[in-house]
Parts: sequence; structure tokens; C-alpha cells
Amino acid sequence: MDRLFKAYGRLLAETDLKFTRYLYDNINWDNRLIVIKGAKGVGKTTLMLQHIKKDFPKAEKALYASLDHLWFATHSILDLAEYHYTHGGTHLFLDEVHKYKGWQQEIKNIYDSYPQLHVVVTGSSMLKIDESLSADLSRRHRLYTMEGLSFREYLSLEHVVELPIFSLEEILNNHFVMASQITSDVKVLHHFEKYLKSGYYPFYREEEDGFFDRLQQVIETIITNEIPSVSNIEYDSVYKAKQLLAVLAEQSPYTLNISSLCNTLQSSRNNVVKLLDLMSRAALIRRLYASSDGMNMLTKPEKILFYNTNLMFCLTSNVDAGTLRETYLASQIGTAHKLSMPEKGDIVADGKWLFEVGGKSKGFSQIKNIEASYVVADDMEIGHGNKIPLWLFGLLY
Repeated sequence: MDRLFKAYGRLLAETDLKFTRYLYDNINWDNRLIVIKGAKGVGKTTLMLQHIKKDFPKAEKALYASLDHLWFATHSILDLAEYHYTHGGTHLFLDEVHKYKGWQQEIKNIYDSYPQLHVVVTGSSMLKIDESLSADLSRRHRLYTMEGLSFREYLSLEHVVELPIFSLEEILNNHFVMASQITSDVKVLHHFEKYLKSGYYPFYREEEDGFFDRLQQVIETIITNEIPSVSNIEYDSVYKAKQLLAVLAEQSPYTLNISSLCNTLQSSRNNVVKLLDLMSRAALIRRLYASSDGMNMLTKPEKILFYNTNLMFCLTSNVDAGTLRETYLASQIGTAHKLSMPEKGDIVADGKWLFEVGGKSKGFSQIKNIEASYVVADDMEIGHGNKIPLWLFGLLY
């Protein structure tokens, strides 16, 4: 037990409060059971430690532990909860929960047996967290998903400029004034290029030269470990998942021809659609459907994008500019809005805002006379009318 407390104290002392992720203020920390999921390296551990350091005058009331610690080889989560509760603890923060077998049952028991104890758990395996949230637990917990850095957060982390979060409506209606004010002080396009390549995952600051090596390891872990752990698939399907990513990297945005893709992978339709579903849930790709309604694992998506632009640069040296723009826009808008594939244009948000994405010379011919339609243009600092700079959508969270 001493080892856990020493690790907790050391991590808490090293926790910096200068920068906090967008999710911090969105969480209702009063909930008795909170589950936070998100890709490895997006800042879940730091988020919990910041909450403890900022909001607990008596740090001993809270206890942080990572469930991959050796202590849990011979002890259970219930052991930890019992000790902490009987010694005056009120809050338990458990990291990397997906690495502890049967965690959901023990968390349920803690929730039922210690009504005064608040529990926050996090997991980096999006798939394992989804699979583990049983019906019983789902009635008890509040689930939050942490995305990677927005462009707004990246500018803050790089000490470039502090900007507030804007709603999509505010950007659509006031983009000219907003962009004019921001670009009067900041050469925003220079920073935007860096963000697209390596600014989505906060760990870029830890090892800039080895960023893509680490991101490749994250992708490899998802494909070879996490997907097989939650789905009854054989090694051959794991290999096909890698093939599928390679195909998407070369052709994204991939307007899906399921028959052609099945032939390329020499796999059945059901298997290909299942792999697409698993990779989407693991935050590797993003599926766009013709309608925001009726989407499920067996529905064929119309278009496939990578989940964020950093993945594109990691997986291919031939990044298409058009694909990059669409991927970025989807990654920023998709955090709080439902996206779908329109008949005309590139992306629809919440079934009512239509976006056509392109370079600064992009016109309105493809979406002419369509209500609530906008051209989103790259390589420009300030827009006009219904033509909005691409970078500005990075202020949505």
C-alpha cells in the first residue's frame, strides 16, 4: 500500500495546473461514478490529478492509482476501496482500468457497498471500455469521452494565444470579426500546419522527434491487441485490419465501394463491415453515412475518413490536401455534432449545416442555392460571407 501512496504523492506534486483540457469543465465531478474513455495519451491521467490538486484541500481524501501497478497483482480494487474508505477517504481515482480483469463487477460492488465513496475510472482502450460497460453498470455511471487536442487547445499549450470556446453557430455567424481579431496578433496558419501534422495528441511535447513512432505503437496496439480482445476474430482478420488501414491511407476520403474493398482484402462483406465498425469505435477512422439516422454496425457508410489528421501523416507520406481538410473539419465538428454525408457538398452537421471544403479559391458552384451552406477554405486567415477559414473550426472545444 505504501508504494501506491508514494506513487500518488509523487505524481500529484508534479502535476501542473497551468493548462487543462476542455473536458475538465464539462465533467460533473459530483457524480458518484464517472467513466472517462479516450485514446492513449490524450491527457486522462493528468485530468484526474489536476482535479485532485485543484479541488481537494486535503489530498488524503482522494486516492489515485493506476491499475497496471504491480500492487494489483496480489490485491483487488475492493481491497483498495475498503482501505481508503475506512481511513477517511471519499474519492477514488482509478487509471488504466481496462488492464484489470473483471473491473466492472468490482466497481459495481464498490458503488453498491460504499454509497459515500465517489469513484472515477479511466481507460485508454476505447473498445474494452465499451464492451465492459454492462447493463447494470450503465445505469450507475456517467460516461465521458476525451478527444485529442483541438486547435484552440494546441495554441494554448504552445503559449501562442488563449482563446475561448465558441459554438458552431457563433463561428458561422461571426467568423469575420473573430478571425480578424485573432489574426491581428497571431500568424495562425503557421501554427495550423504544425497542428495538422502532430498536434492532436498531447504526447507530441514529450518526444517530438519520436512522435510518429509512438503513434504507430498506439495504432499497432489497437489492431493487434484491443480488437482481438473484444471480438471473436482470428489472426488473419488482424492482418486484414492492417491491410484495410493501408488501403484507406492511400485512398481516403474513401467513398466506399464495399464489393471492391472485399475483393482487395479477399474477405467477406460482414467481416469488412465489422472491421470498419471496430476501427471506428477505436477512434482510428470516422464513418460518414448518407443519413445521421439508422446507423449501426451492419449499415454501409458512404465515406471513410481517418479520425484525425495526425493519423494520416503517420500512415502515409502522400497526404492528399483535400482529404486533410475534410478530416480536420470532421475531427473538430464531430466532437459535439452528428456528421453525415450529403448528396452535394462534403459534410453535413446535425442534418442542417452543409459544408463544402476546399482551398482558398474554392467557390460555391457545388452548393449553389442550398440553404445554410458554407464553403470552408484552407490557406486563408479571414473569410467573408458564407466562406469561412478552415482553421477557425478548431475553436469548437
